[in-house]
Amino acid sequence: MNEVLTLFELNSLVRDVLEGNFDDEYWVTGELSDVSTPAFGGHFYGELVQKDEESDRIVAKARITCWARNYNMIRLRFQKEAGETLRKGLQVKLLVKVSFHEQYGYSLNVIDIDSTFTLGDLAKRRREILLQLEKDGILHDNQSLPLPRLLRRIAVVSSATAAGYGDFCNHLEQNDYGFHFDVQLFPAVMQGQQAPESIIAALQDVVSAGTFDLVAIIRGGGASSDLSDFDSYKLAACIAMYPLPVLTGIGHERDETVLDYVAHTRVKTPTAAAAFIIEHQAQEATMLDDLYQRITHAAKEQIQHEKGRLERHEALLPLLFTNMFRDWQVKLTLLHQRIVTAVDRRIMTEKHGLQLLKQRLEALDPMLLLRRGYSITTCRGKIVRDIKSLSEGEVLTTQTEKGEIYSKIILCKKK
Repeated sequence: MNEVLTLFELNSLVRDVLEGNFDDEYWVTGELSDVSTPAFGGHFYGELVQKDEESDRIVAKARITCWARNYNMIRLRFQKEAGETLRKGLQVKLLVKVSFHEQYGYSLNVIDIDSTFTLGDLAKRRREILLQLEKDGILHDNQSLPLPRLLRRIAVVSSATAAGYGDFCNHLEQNDYGFHFDVQLFPAVMQGQQAPESIIAALQDVVSAGTFDLVAIIRGGGASSDLSDFDSYKLAACIAMYPLPVLTGIGHERDETVLDYVAHTRVKTPTAAAAFIIEHQAQEATMLDDLYQRITHAAKEQIQHEKGRLERHEALLPLLFTNMFRDWQVKLTLLHQRIVTAVDRRIMTEKHGLQLLKQRLEALDPMLLLRRGYSITTCRGKIVRDIKSLSEGEVLTTQTEKGEIYSKIILCKKK
């Protein structure tokens, strides 16, 4: 074929072929990519891609279009049924009609969307995250942490401008019990694809900032479609293994996120989170008040018991003193008699000993020997017991009963 066609003519032929052979409507599944966010009343543009399950590589791609009149109807119904917006990364099932334009090329014109398909995919992803957390053994770790008895120092992860944060603080401040709470905000992005990383960073800042009793993750208002931003394994694992109890109140009465399953305690709204903290404190205060009353009552009863016991002892004291005085008198009399007897016995013993000693001393008196005819000879003032120490010419003194005899040694005859 030697006919030369213009590009427009060739594209027109392609259009005739495609629209002639694909004039039906087709259900097609895929992931939304490069999604535009049209102004109210505008057209919706984006891409539908299919990825390889193992490599996550894009294996097919098509441009999609949804005209304004149809898009507004689809958007509202999809948000109501699926609780989601048509956003990037969402798995969808679309009813499309094949279209080809000479200028813009091949595209799929969206006629309708199956909300149940997306709901099933979201539920499946949430279920997979929970199963993985359970497989890792951390699904219930944060729930197993003991809740402090006093929740006074509260770290809040929220958007600083969120109405829910203001409601949370106001509810705490205006509690009926007069409790005081120290609340510190750690700002984070609470919706959109940046939310998980931003919340994780805020949680890390809480740990670095100091000691807190509880961390509250709150988000007031916002579209329910933003809940899927909290279905992140990384964020869920961070909360599951967090060293402090985590309280979630992200502002939705009906839907739950993975965060709600791993947090220590989950409530629906920021105000409910504040109410939970106040109620916890009120229960502790009631318990402490009850304990105070019990201690006071027990102390009063003990005081009354001891007072009665003292009064009884006071009444018995004179009688006890009389009896004790009488007992001690008897004991002292017996002790006196024992001492007198012991002293008399000791005196007799000592007298007998002295008599024996006197007799022994008298028996050793030298005068008794002299009276019996013995004499005592001394030389140089010492009694002579051995002549070896004597020399010729020395003077001896001989003591007798009647007097002393002085003699001079003429000869010492030694044996």
